[in-house]
Amino acid sequence: MRVASVAFSRVCSRRTATRVRRDDPGSYQLALATRGAFNIGRSHNASVVAGGLVLTDTSRPMENICLSDYGAVEAIVLEIPRTVLPLRPDRVDRILAEPGPVHAGAGVGTAGILADFLHSLHHHGPRCGPDELPRLGSVALDLATACLTQRLGAQARDETPVETPAEAHAQAMLRRVLQFIDDNLHDRELTPQVVADRHNMSLRGLYTLFRDQPASVAESIRRRRLARCYAELARPESGHRTVEAIAARWGFASATAFGRAFRNAYGVTPGEHRAAARSQ
Repeated sequence: MRVASVAFSRVCSRRTATRVRRDDPGSYQLALATRGAFNIGRSHNASVVAGGLVLTDTSRPMENICLSDYGAVEAIVLEIPRTVLPLRPDRVDRILAEPGPVHAGAGVGTAGILADFLHSLHHHGPRCGPDELPRLGSVALDLATACLTQRLGAQARDETPVETPAEAHAQAMLRRVLQFIDDNLHDRELTPQVVADRHNMSLRGLYTLFRDQPASVAESIRRRRLARCYAELARPESGHRTVEAIAARWGFASATAFGRAFRNAYGVTPGEHRAAARSQ
């Protein structure tokens, strides 16, 4: 989960099918327009977004046009990996590029709560530590899921549920498992077996839970540890810690293995990444 703020005026941006094929992060982007308005188009449909929430898909061609009559545009954008949103893609497709209100009328309470949370996250997030951010990501995902589910329900009250109970249970369990992993990355003894035992499931059941995920349980642990190290190495307040100390803090027993894994993941050594962050 990522949050960014954007500001622009008098601009037209197009994400073509060629660009999608060349570079697609595989994410949904939920944008909250905080100032001004813009026209967003998908296929042959276009909508004006002003002061509301709108969902787009990086895997789909898109065109955005700033409406100059409204002045500059500012927005807060929540990027959600497609693999973690616990909603069926065919359902989500129905509300792409369809703006929704956040503070007016009945049935938008969840959207208003999400909007207030995004404002607060944008304001206070830069002062949060690496231990706090994953938890905030989980909150953001839950609020976004609730908001989108409400909009889907408003579109089709009489259809079958967005998820079956089994799907909802599996997604909830996956979120709990990932939160447990994030909370225990510092533990060098954290293994798939430990994760399974703490959640009263078999190792096979845990592997099944991760079957449709982009990484296995062990690989998810490794990637999350690397991501924590990557973030901490770039933080000025961590400048007094050595690379080896930061690696050990996040569960890497071998500095050599950490350096090799870091370079394979990011294309630079930990020291090079730290130096580049300091020079910015």
